[in-house]
Amino acid sequence: MKIIVCENYRELSKTAAEMVAECISSKKICLGLATGSTPEGMYDCLVGLYEAGKCDFSGVTTFNLDEYYPISPDDPQSYRYYMDKRLFERVNIDKSATHIPNGLAPDPELECTEYEKMIAACGGIDLQVLGVGANGHIGFNEPGDTLLPQTHLTGLTPSTIKANARFFDSEDQVPKHAITMGIKTILSARRIVVLVSGSAKHEAIKKLLEGKITTRWPVTFLNLHNDVTLICDKEVYYGTT
Repeated sequence: MKIIVCENYRELSKTAAEMVAECISSKKICLGLATGSTPEGMYDCLVGLYEAGKCDFSGVTTFNLDEYYPISPDDPQSYRYYMDKRLFERVNIDKSATHIPNGLAPDPELECTEYEKMIAACGGIDLQVLGVGANGHIGFNEPGDTLLPQTHLTGLTPSTIKANARFFDSEDQVPKHAITMGIKTILSARRIVVLVSGSAKHEAIKKLLEGKITTRWPVTFLNLHNDVTLICDKEVYYGTT
């Protein structure tokens, strides 16, 4: 695992954006993307690189890790809305090449199956961008006795619901379920880049770097992959505040 420790969040975002932009410039590429607060700076930097003529999204296909369920794609708290406003509507990507699980799918199991088929039809994900929850979740693969391999509907833990309540008017409004890529789906990406910021994530990264694999800390499964880059700030790496 390659580890890049940045001075602060701004440097982390710039470093991640440059890494993604380098991949985009080399060929047509399939990106796996994450949402939440940590990747926001990276998306802003990518838009800046695009506006400077240093990044071309015309050949890019994307698959997002997850989406709340149920939620409308027009809901400002949906991940479709997030991605549209943060990135897709600000660059020259083909909107039809951007894929996010349908938060209103009448048959969520079928939606999960079709999502896996679309990823396979694209040839798999070349570069997967991940964030990490304070409890060690990646995507919405929450800690538990078991983890599912492929895209599936899952319940959210109380800690994740509480953590995500800051994006909603109240904790009661946070959906209790999500459609998420599974662990095997994530690990099938050719390269993985993990973005982590803030001392609240220190314990999760400590578990990752110990090298032991446990379903109680889903992030530790990244130790099974042979091409992972962790980009973090000093607060995460050293546990300082």
